[in-house]
Amino acid sequence: MKALLTVAAVLLVPACSYAQGPKPCEELKTEIAAKLDAKNVKGYSLDIVDKDKDVTDGKAVGTCEGGSKKIIYRKGAAAATETPAKAPSNP
Repeated sequence: MKALLTVAAVLLVPACSYAQGPKPCEELKTEIAAKLDAKNVKGYSLDIVDKDKDVTDGKAVGTCEGGSKKIIYRKGAAAATETPAKAPSNP
């Protein structure tokens, strides 16, 4: 009986994860950005590209839309949501 329950559990757990479906790229990009911001990472960009595109100036940090696209992290690039710092004005 224990063996039957174990087999049922092993088969059921992966089926539940597939039921969620592929994650939209914008949602995953937002989650990754929130994690980076929580770690006080500054001066980065996250770009969504096709999975077949070769990227040499960044690192793939996630896949989305069923593995058809990937999210590329580039360090040192200004993020699209960040505003440039204002220079102090001298009176």
